Amino acid sequence: MSGPRVSFVIGGVQKGGTTALARYVGVHPQVALPRTKEAHVFDDPAFDDTWTSEDVDRVYAQHFDTDGAEVLVGDATPIYILHPALVARIARYNPAMKWVVILRHPLERALSQHSMEAGRGDETWPFWGAMLLERLRLRGHTDDFAWGSPLRHHSYRLRGDYARQLDVLFRHFPREQVLVLRNERLADLPEATMRQVWGFLGLQVPAHADYPRVFEGDYQRLRRGGLRWRLYCRLFRRELRDQAAGHGIRW
Repeated sequence: MSGPRVSFVIGGVQKGGTTALARYVGVHPQVALPRTKEAHVFDDPAFDDTWTSEDVDRVYAQHFDTDGAEVLVGDATPIYILHPALVARIARYNPAMKWVVILRHPLERALSQHSMEAGRGDETWPFWGAMLLERLRLRGHTDDFAWGSPLRHHSYRLRGDYARQLDVLFRHFPREQVLVLRNERLADLPEATMRQVWGFLGLQVPAHADYPRVFEGDYQRLRRGGLRWRLYCRLFRRELRDQAAGHGIRW
């Protein structure tokens, strides 16, 4: 293999709409994604920072049914944007990597994650308690990539700190290699949003493209602007402020 086989990642954010986006991207006949959507190569606890790009390619090979010779190969692992070490690993692997990042209001994203973790049995606290306990739970685990790490399962606010994550991403990759999308735009205007994605990836719009709405998690949502919404948003006031000031992201 002459070069890195994976040339784009849907690298964030968890519970932001990556499943829908990966499903839409994956229907293109010239795109190959991992069989299970998320390859989890760069965040695997067994990842070795001495690996070359060829070593990483060999690890990736087990996740695909193609050698990538005639298709655009991507990965859709949303945790990649969460930690600076993962972004740095990807930059070393392929400096030309294209990133597609889809964002969701930090509170809505956290509620969805909490519902998922509770459903898996990894979260026993109600949402408010999990939010208040997050800093304590993550203490000593901010660089812990173990599969059962609190970093993976209890990072509700941390994963919604988009300003910090984008700052790291843009230190490693030029902005023209990063496409930032909004969850609500993909849901409301899937065809227009996917045209943007196809153009970014350098692909023609596939014939007879169809973008059906993907299953949404079964959990209680908050009414935007309601009392509980406003109270919970106060927990994210720093994140919301930094996103608006640093990247023009306003919710």
